[in-house]
Amino acid sequence: MKSLLYRYRIFIVCFLVFSVVTIGLFYSALKPTKSLPIFNPADVNPEMVDSTVQYKSKYHTIADFSFTNQNGKTITQKEYEGKIYVADFFFTTCGSICPKMTTNLVEVQKAFLNNPKVMILSHSVLPNVDDVAKLKAYAIKNGVNDKKWNLVTGDKAAIYAMARKSYLAVKLGKPNELYDMVHTENFVLVDTKKRVRGFYDGTKEDEIQRLIADINWLCQNNKK
Repeated sequence: MKSLLYRYRIFIVCFLVFSVVTIGLFYSALKPTKSLPIFNPADVNPEMVDSTVQYKSKYHTIADFSFTNQNGKTITQKEYEGKIYVADFFFTTCGSICPKMTTNLVEVQKAFLNNPKVMILSHSVLPNVDDVAKLKAYAIKNGVNDKKWNLVTGDKAAIYAMARKSYLAVKLGKPNELYDMVHTENFVLVDTKKRVRGFYDGTKEDEIQRLIADINWLCQNNKK
């Protein structure tokens, strides 16, 4: 038996190597490849989208913007150019879902604190109330890193337009009140090409883990 094995040792080794390689190739072919969709207004719940863009089914990107952050600095799309970022909508006096959403965004901040490719952008839906001083106090209270995360205020019509025409993430408020918004639990993931790549429930920990995983995927596949 030993002599037989010795005689065919080269064949046996080659067969084993071939088998391992073949199994590996089959596994790679059958293993689902992770990908992230590119969202356009037509793909999203119409309640979250302004009626003027609901028809759009391709080539949607985040519009240019200009707001003021917690330090009184003007923040535009240039600060987020070439970045992967998470956008959301909140207000500083919210006592319902905002505290949980902010806590979860702090976890996202921690996960990418040393990654300059990733940032966060939080918009106040009550910009007439949330001035720079209130945003700064909120930032300090919640451990917001100024280099990583901007809390912004500004013209309400402009924030409304970003929420419902760009990020596709906020419900319409009172129909009789101009530019009224009802903020939602949505976190919006935006890629380096200003495209919407995902929506996440900002109040749920499993959704935050999914968000972190998707950001990591984008970091590694930033051309997709």
